[in-house]
Amino acid sequence: MTNPIADPLVEVTDTDAESRFVDLDATPEGVAFVTITRAARRNAFNAEVIAALHEAFETLQGAEGVRVVFVRGAGGTFSAGADLEWMRDAAEHTEADNRDDAMQMAKMLKSLWDIPALTVALVEGGAYGGGAGLAAACDMAIATADAKFSFSEVRLGIIAATISPYVVAAIGPRNARALFATGKVFDAAHAEKVGLVSEIVADAAALDAAREAIAREMMACGPIAVAESKKLVEDVAYRPVEEVMEETARRIARARVSEEGQEGVRAFLEKRKPSWLA
Repeated sequence: MTNPIADPLVEVTDTDAESRFVDLDATPEGVAFVTITRAARRNAFNAEVIAALHEAFETLQGAEGVRVVFVRGAGGTFSAGADLEWMRDAAEHTEADNRDDAMQMAKMLKSLWDIPALTVALVEGGAYGGGAGLAAACDMAIATADAKFSFSEVRLGIIAATISPYVVAAIGPRNARALFATGKVFDAAHAEKVGLVSEIVADAAALDAAREAIAREMMACGPIAVAESKKLVEDVAYRPVEEVMEETARRIARARVSEEGQEGVRAFLEKRKPSWLA
């Protein structure tokens, strides 16, 4: 993505439903959209959807000029989690085959986690199981007030394993234990209370308005600084202060003398816009 993007970058065709699994679009300003397009199946995951999402997220990892990535589902539902037919087939597979399937999901989520730009889940309708995990793997999530969530795996006699690193990072161990163990359905207000959701909006129109506001805000941020800030959090989380003091000092020093850091400070002092806003 070395040039501004106006057309879809990824189109993966669902031959069974004669529709696309995932759309990847971006504006010339670098606002990217990853949309699951299985609305008839409530954007449920199967092997093909997971592969398409993985491809889209890996594309965005190496893309130049992307400032923010929005992840959403088509048709008013974020994602219902695992597709029932896919789960039925998995029940007939060996443990080794199921491990391979699970690794594809794990790699897809990690490819989302590793995107340098800010990632934002736009949740409406439902986010269940792996769908809730997908939202947790984003840097932040905005949900409509009527959205519902559940880590429902235990009700099927299985566990929320591949999504657990991202959910625990988002909501903490105690909340994760309670929600994983009960499989209860909870609303957007509870999702915000435990940290799974960053903001609640009234409806789909307000979700679009929030998305536009975030996109505008991200244009003011140095793209390299955004990526380094995300990595900083991952590297210092849950480590004693004494272990990270020297490293954090090195990182801010490096940022201050970097091309982007020099430009940002000079622009502030000269009361002008930095180059990434020009």
